[in-house]
This record gives sequence, structure tokens and C-alpha cells, in this order.
Amino acid sequence: MTRTDTTGAAGAVEHRMQLADSVADFTARGTDLARVRRLRGSAAEYDRAVWKKMAELGWLGILVPESFGGLGLGLAEMAIVARGLARALIPEPLTATAVLAATALAAAENEALKRSQLPRLVAGDLLPSLAWQERAGELDPAAIETRATPFEGGFKVNGVKRFIAGAAQADAFLVSARAAAGAVLLWVPRETAGAHLELEPLADGRSFGSLRLDDALVPRSGVAASGSAAREALDRAFDYGCAINGAELAGVMDRALEMSLDYLRTRVQFGRPIGSFQALQHRAVDLHIHNELASAVLEESVAALDRDPVAAVRSALASRIKARCADAAARITREAIQFHGAIGFTDEFDAGLYLKRALVLTAWLGAASWHRRRYARLTHAGGSA
Repeated sequence: MTRTDTTGAAGAVEHRMQLADSVADFTARGTDLARVRRLRGSAAEYDRAVWKKMAELGWLGILVPESFGGLGLGLAEMAIVARGLARALIPEPLTATAVLAATALAAAENEALKRSQLPRLVAGDLLPSLAWQERAGELDPAAIETRATPFEGGFKVNGVKRFIAGAAQADAFLVSARAAAGAVLLWVPRETAGAHLELEPLADGRSFGSLRLDDALVPRSGVAASGSAAREALDRAFDYGCAINGAELAGVMDRALEMSLDYLRTRVQFGRPIGSFQALQHRAVDLHIHNELASAVLEESVAALDRDPVAAVRSALASRIKARCADAAARITREAIQFHGAIGFTDEFDAGLYLKRALVLTAWLGAASWHRRRYARLTHAGGSA
């Protein structure tokens, strides 16, 4: 279904409700927390069969233009999918591959590379990851130390890329590097000679990849973009990734809050449900307000992003989403543990899974404090997001 299939605001709302229902049905039938627990810490990390089902539902192609086999939709639709899947804590790398990598590749200059690889990504047959970050705390995609030296019409690449999400089963990497004429974005298949991947475990049982490139050769056909086009592709991918990362955080806090409220209704102490105690009611209301504010910011900002504003506005909107959703998710998941008491601290209880996922997502692509500073700088305002 494309945007042209709907007419007016009512049609758009109905379309998005159907999409949300489809995601809810998928998580109810196709995954559960037992699978999440089983895959924690494993080398596989996620299930390619589940990934293929997601592709069949069209979700991997939401942000890919129709000319390359995608749906050509927007961030509003991707946010619905990401939020719904995050409620079930699925480990599949939707944001890493279908947002970061797909956006960077779709924005690249190499039409032949896009024609050959984007349809495979949409079909779930190819799983690329974007390798752009090199140092902890450095979130500017233009801060590149990896070097690309001209060699036989292509490049010889040397450097280390870190914090690569979705790397466990990645088939290829889009690698940013610095050439003599400026930034380049290179397509590096996993089996490339001189490319060495190591995995770094995360709190939620998934992993980041660390890709070391030692004289890795990239032919001319593997140059996705260069110069200003490479920078724009990286910047757009980062902003879109932050926005959908916020949607994932919204899904995590949605479910954590639901679990907490259910517990307050059913846990009896001193002959009464603990939800009847005024102190706990006040805390629950406070969390509900944080959840609603974050949801409103997410919905409003992704709609604005889909209007494709200028780069500075796009970045400010992305940071607004990430800062608000990160703060709310961190608070709600921490409080969820406290609401459940001692059982909430055990690994066997599901609330801890949501806290751990929130910890990873809030740190990935920049913490809330970094995004508040970025938002203030871009909007020339001193307040928070």
C-alpha cells in the first residue's frame, strides 16, 4: 500500500490503524519473550526466518523508493512498525538495517549499486549494516578517521568502525571513510579480504560489531557515494535512525507501563490492591503523563520529518524525538522495576528485559543529554526538548 492508495486524512488514519493491527497480530503469533530469552547472548542474535516474514509483510521496504522495490512510505509508518515490534522486544535489527542502512543506500549516488542491492534488502535476502561510528561519544557522521586510498580504480581501506548495530548476521557493511577529496561511502561485503568483525555484547543480550579494515579493497562499483552526497546520506540516515530509535523506546515504555499498571491492579497487600494506595497512584499518573508527552512528540515530529524539511530542521526534530523518548523510557522502565518490588530485580521476571532494552536504546545513537544540546543549538533555544 502506498500513499496514493489513501485519500485525505481519514484514509491515512485508517491505513495506519491497519498497519498497527498487522504488527500487533505479528507479535502475537510470530514471536514471544521466550524466543527473546533463547536468543540472548547467542552468536545468531536474531532469526533470519522471522526477518524474512517481516520482509513479506513489506516492512523492510517502507523507506525504500518504489523504483527499487520498496513501498516509498515514510517515517510515520516505520515508527508504527518499530513501536509495535519493540513492545515484544524483538531482536531483529529493523532500525539498523531497514532505516540506517536502507536510508544511506537509497540516498547514495551509485544507481547500479542501488538497483542490485536495495531490492534484495526489501526482500529480506540481504542484511546490510551501516558502519559509521569510530569513537565512543563521537556522534558526528563526518568525524571519520578510516582512510580510503585510491587503488586500481577503487580504494584500499584501513581503519576501525565500532558500535555497528545488526552486525551479527550482516551480509555487508556500508562503511564511511575519508578519501583525499572528502568523505566516501563504501559497500564492503562481509567476506571481503582484510575485513575482520568482532562482536561486543550489550546489556539486552544483543551485540554491537567492531569492524577492522586492513587494506580491504573496494572496487569502483562499490563506491556508493562521495563528497557532499556521502555526507548527506550519512546525516539523513543518522537523523532517521534517531527518530525510529525513539519509536522503539516508545514501544518499550508502553509495554513496561502496562505491566506496571496490571501489577498495581492485581497485587494485594494489607487486604487491598496496591494500586489503591495514593502514593503509588501519584507515581503511576506521573509515568502516564511522561508516556503521553513522549508519544505526542513522536507522532508530531515524524509527521514533520515526512515533509522533508531542510537538514537543520530535520536534525532538530530527530533530536527532539530521541531526547524526549529516551528520558521517558528510562524513567518508566526503572519505575517498573520498583513497582514490582523484589521480583522485579530477578532475571526471570520480564520487567528486567524491558529495562535492559531501554538502557541499550537510550545510549545508542546518542544519549538524551547530547540530543537536548543538539536541539538547543539547532533551534537557537536554551530549553530542553
